[in-house]
Amino acid sequence: MIKVNKLLPQGHGLAPVLLKRAATVELDWDVRQKSRFDATDSLGRALGIFLPRGTAVRGGDVLVAEDGSLIRVAAAPQPVLVITPCSSHGTPFDLVRAAYHLGNRHVQIELTPTHLKIEPDHVLADMLRAMHLIVRSSTEAFEPEGGAYSSHGGHGHGHSHAHEHEHEHGHGHGHDHAHDHGHPQDAAPHVHDEHCKHDHDADHPHDHRHDHGHRH
Repeated sequence: MIKVNKLLPQGHGLAPVLLKRAATVELDWDVRQKSRFDATDSLGRALGIFLPRGTAVRGGDVLVAEDGSLIRVAAAPQPVLVITPCSSHGTPFDLVRAAYHLGNRHVQIELTPTHLKIEPDHVLADMLRAMHLIVRSSTEAFEPEGGAYSSHGGHGHGHSHAHEHEHEHGHGHGHDHAHDHGHPQDAAPHVHDEHCKHDHDADHPHDHRHDHGHRH
């Protein structure tokens, strides 16, 4: 087994030709968030990774083995939930609101300008659908926001640090954890726009009865 105890975030400082020649290893987030694990690279070599405690390995990072060889890390596709606003009446603020509530539940989230990603959780999926968001299952690379979990301060995707501040701010407001409880059962299992419209209309049943009682 080859020992690996050094990591270069995003291969910083390495010439492109060295990166091109390097072996690769594909790892999902469950493994990459650990500082000690075993893996097998594209050359079939057994690797023993021993990084500083708290280190999280990102797709694009480069591991340096004790013999000086380089191993490029690729984020392996894995099951995720992709969360987007309803196109019929949703707004980008819906994602901000969703990130706030997920952050209060200490959920790891990948943030992008157009969608969020989280690891599969049917309770959270129901909560998000009840908030009129589209939630679909997919198999993709997962790179959650670093925040307090990040060892080298980089996200690898140019993500905003807004979630980190939301997460820290939310620690002092335990009551936020209960605001959405009890609502997931109101959400239908569908995730397309008709579902969003249906849920939106269902929240306003009085709109359909304004004229009743005025006819003679």
